[in-house]
Amino acid sequence: MTLMVVGLSHRSAALEVLERASFDATAAAEAVSALTASPHVDEAFVLSTCNRVEVYSDVTRFHGGVAAVGEVLARRIGVPLDELGDQLYVHYEDAGVEHLFRVACGLDSMAVGEAQILGQLRAALRDLHETDRGGGTLDRLLQTALRVGKRAHSETSLDAAGASLVDAALVRARDLVGPLAGRRALVVGAGAMSALVATTLGRAGLDVVVANRTAERAQRLAAAVGGRATGLESLRAEVAAADVVVSCTGAVGHVLDVAVVASALLDRPQRPMLLADLALPRDIDPDVATLPGAHLVDLEVLGADLAGSAVSDDLRAVRTIVAEEVAAYAASLRAADVAPTVVALRAQARHVVDTEMRRLAGRVDLDDATRAEVDRAVHRIVEKLLHTPTVRVKELAEAPGGVGYAAALRALFDLEVGGAPGVAPRVVDGPLSGSVAEAVGRVS
Repeated sequence: MTLMVVGLSHRSAALEVLERASFDATAAAEAVSALTASPHVDEAFVLSTCNRVEVYSDVTRFHGGVAAVGEVLARRIGVPLDELGDQLYVHYEDAGVEHLFRVACGLDSMAVGEAQILGQLRAALRDLHETDRGGGTLDRLLQTALRVGKRAHSETSLDAAGASLVDAALVRARDLVGPLAGRRALVVGAGAMSALVATTLGRAGLDVVVANRTAERAQRLAAAVGGRATGLESLRAEVAAADVVVSCTGAVGHVLDVAVVASALLDRPQRPMLLADLALPRDIDPDVATLPGAHLVDLEVLGADLAGSAVSDDLRAVRTIVAEEVAAYAASLRAADVAPTVVALRAQARHVVDTEMRRLAGRVDLDDATRAEVDRAVHRIVEKLLHTPTVRVKELAEAPGGVGYAAALRALFDLEVGGAPGVAPRVVDGPLSGSVAEAVGRVS
């Protein structure tokens, strides 16, 4: 596998760019189809969350892969690739594996330690299987990343290592309206993020109202947090009654526009309202921030509030876990590269022994018992001669650069390893990690 990651996140791009780059399931499937039609990309999947859009691919050439993925992202965002280059980042081979493992653990999230990314990875893995793309290199990578993420959360207290986006919004709300106990909160949406929001608001003592297009989902979430459910047709009245509004529907287009919020504010003069938009694409029209009494915060603002807030022993422990898992994964890939060579060497040895035994049978008259004993003796000799080099080449393969020992073995014994996975030489002609701007500029 030659893994390449090309993407943009809250660390590299403005929220407006991330919003335009967001992929729904249909767009992601179209992107994968376009990429795998390229001669440079064998497999791909898209990871699109509220603060990142990344394309993971198994590529045959670095520059060709960068160009193919970059063009897909540029088309999605609607800008020329050369204008987007500085906001994109690329990670290659081991650096790409490390990046995915960090993402799976929540180390690269706005709210460090959040576990929702694991749900996104499960969805990507499920999509691979549902579209008959499972069983390949990215399937194995995703399964390993999920295991690493679960290990980080089960072996440490990473979940509590950093303040969540909701906690950051609550800090803003307290600064704006004062003590929150007994205040009204409106949660727009009833998905996984909304459940986290509603639970956190309820624990903070707010009266929670859940508004959602699907009444059953709204009622289920409201019941779980001791709140009340309503439909989107009552949105204007519920906004007017709320001191804190948090929206995270994942809908296309604004759920709360300027007209609705402006009308709601007429019913609450002199009472400020905090509106937190945790969705991407955004649920709340950014122009709401211009309305008197409306205080709008979004992912970019809350992410800045959280910056530098999560430095702990747990984070150091998770970084150690990631380093261990990256090394183990790289070693397993190198071992997989060597395996076909070992198989070919043993197959060649068996062929030589069988050929010589047939020749001996034609020249010497041996009874069946004697022939069987000679055959066993010769095979034992060959096995003993091959044991040390095959064991050593497997051990050496686990170290960086160890695949070279397998290449030497193939050359020494003139082995043919036809089309075996991982045996063909990899073409590494680009940086391991960094911006894609320079790489894109060098693509002919």
